[in-house]
Amino acid sequence: MTTDAMNTALRGRVGVWLRRGTADAGLARHLEDLGYSSVWIGGSPAADLAVAEELLDATASIRIATGVVNIWRSDGWKVAESYVRVAERYGDRFLLGIGAGHPEVAGPAAERPYEAVSRYLDVLDQAGVPADHRVLAALGPRMLRLAAERSRGAHPFLVPPSHTRDARALLGTGPLLVPEQRVVLESDRDTARALARASLERYLQLTNYRTSLLRQGFREADLDHGGSDWLVDELVPFGTPEEVAGRLADHLGAGADEVAVQLIPRPGERDADGFARLAVALQIGAAE
Repeated sequence: MTTDAMNTALRGRVGVWLRRGTADAGLARHLEDLGYSSVWIGGSPAADLAVAEELLDATASIRIATGVVNIWRSDGWKVAESYVRVAERYGDRFLLGIGAGHPEVAGPAAERPYEAVSRYLDVLDQAGVPADHRVLAALGPRMLRLAAERSRGAHPFLVPPSHTRDARALLGTGPLLVPEQRVVLESDRDTARALARASLERYLQLTNYRTSLLRQGFREADLDHGGSDWLVDELVPFGTPEEVAGRLADHLGAGADEVAVQLIPRPGERDADGFARLAVALQIGAAE
């Protein structure tokens, strides 16, 4: 694929994944102006969905999604009530993402996440949250199938393009598929890998991600001691903005409808500046 063709394919299909603490109105407006298609709010947004409402209120067209509300921390009825309030004002610009999170955080209750998510969806159904206005955090085959059956689609986290290809095969052609992809805009290999490892350290100790990565063909040894070079390079592409754009295009080529970029910042670099550099390379703004 030529650079021009790749940039055309990316336009309107690159969103941003932000932690709840960094997702503020000013940054959301900046991302909208740069041409990003969506903002996914991570870090388990609260049941009142106030942070999503704030970003929606500050912007005009960009889609705002939760990536994701944790079912163990947020009561389903409260989330549904909040969804109705937000949807009445913003309609299709808001997408409710939910997920079971990590067993280490939820404790013994999280031993059967599939059943728990199913029950949570029952509550959302009863409360009138439309299936096509919600997505599931899904990594394994059962949860991906549940996402296809009972929601608009899936929002996988910490996955390479090979997972996207497998996920699309399981979901079929209809459901939405928006993987998160963390990146480092740094060409020095050692520096980039150090930043990537620091961002991965916590996740490589969590059962759901370890299970997912082993299922994808990585070995136990790849997950320990901060991750092997192979694993780090597969999960966190680095380089110039133009080089990173190629990995985002790989997800789209593997079947993603959109890719949500999590920027691992270089020391001293603001998120706003990093996303601006990436947007120039992606050429995702409105065509002249």
